[in-house]
Amino acid sequence: MSKKILITGAAGFLGSHLCDRFISEGYHVIGMDNLITGDMQNIEHLMPLPNFEFYHHDVSKYVHVPGHLDYVLHFASPASPIDYLKIPIQTLKVGSLGTHNLLGLAKAKNARLLIASTSEVYGDPAVHPQTEDYWGNVNPVGPRGVYDEAKRFQEAITMAYHTYHGLETRIVRIFNTYGPRMRLNDGRVLPAFIGQAIRGEDLTVFGDGSQTRAFCYVDDLVEGIYRLLHSDYASPVNIGNPDEITIKDFAEEILALTGANQKIIYHNLPVDDPKQRQPDITLAKQLLNWEPKVNRKDGLEKTYAYFKSLSQEALYNKAHNDFSGYKK
Repeated sequence: MSKKILITGAAGFLGSHLCDRFISEGYHVIGMDNLITGDMQNIEHLMPLPNFEFYHHDVSKYVHVPGHLDYVLHFASPASPIDYLKIPIQTLKVGSLGTHNLLGLAKAKNARLLIASTSEVYGDPAVHPQTEDYWGNVNPVGPRGVYDEAKRFQEAITMAYHTYHGLETRIVRIFNTYGPRMRLNDGRVLPAFIGQAIRGEDLTVFGDGSQTRAFCYVDDLVEGIYRLLHSDYASPVNIGNPDEITIKDFAEEILALTGANQKIIYHNLPVDDPKQRQPDITLAKQLLNWEPKVNRKDGLEKTYAYFKSLSQEALYNKAHNDFSGYKK
């Protein structure tokens, strides 16, 4: 009998790539998504496969999956500022109620559960680069608090199930990731810059551009998650690329990549926007024998080629999301 895995957020950017990976490894994959930010186009190539099935469901409500389960990957959550600022209640629910439901499912099925946490648990960090033993600097009532605190609670309840119930759990702290299937204009810096370049708009940098990020190509991230799931380590692990760059320099890279002749314009920095973001991946190297392989130049070329391949209609759909009906 093949191993069976439930992947929530399956129609999203990361979730769809994880579906691909586990399908390629011979797993029976059950994808679950309520499509509030996901896109069925990301997984339509999997729908005819006998070892893939899809459930259109909101994990904030009771989750039932028939038969056995070996693993659960919880990747259901709005993950970009535009998303979680528009739908803050759903963001909090999927991190709290959704995680609780999936922990209960994993416990009932005797399955191992891995949750997708984030570098945002570190907030605007006072420690640089960020190590797993740093507790963070987060404003719980600021505009980003709905996402940051949802993820911090998610880690806390997952660890509680591990220590109290003996549930097999894993926690990955994901740093900035990019690649094909991202949505343009979702509020994250890379698709925003590429989208502006494609549309002939000036590139918008917030603040003076001295804040930093570190970008990991999606294939590298998926490999790190795959190794962590199959490890025996229950505490959080950073997975990301430590190659740090300022936002201003990154904007210049995008202009050079796209051949655009627009300029960079500057707007006020959003509230609680992190000034620095760089993972310390010492633990991942030691524990998982993992480090990123794809350099930023190659990864950006692949990502740009993906966006250029989209039709104008698809580009529009990637750049806009309709959140009507999600007001509760």
